[in-house]
Amino acid sequence: MGLHDKHSFLKSFSYAFSGIKTSFQSELHLKIHSFAGVLALGGGFYFQITQIEWIVIILLIMGMFSLEMMNTAIEKTVDLVTRDYHHLAKKAKDIAAGAVLVYAIGAMVIGIIIFWPYLGI
Repeated sequence: MGLHDKHSFLKSFSYAFSGIKTSFQSELHLKIHSFAGVLALGGGFYFQITQIEWIVIILLIMGMFSLEMMNTAIEKTVDLVTRDYHHLAKKAKDIAAGAVLVYAIGAMVIGIIIFWPYLGI
């Protein structure tokens, strides 16, 4: 790997971290998902969940963050392409938001499955 390649590689991390920072600063839903993630992590520590359960929880949290950021990227791209109302732009945004909702519901169900036995209900 040459010097230029190393510089480009490190620069790509800089861009990625900038995108993460921008997302967390500007997106309310990402903050809400972060709060839910903190609750899940806190529950994991409190109930001393198994290693496999930790892996699942961490994958769900990271997946939620990633999907929410992709949704934001799609919304921003659509806004860049057109400011006018267009039914295809609406569909693109609605589908991206729907993907986030489907994942969030799945994550919530899996979280309930993981934590339910620890609650002793």
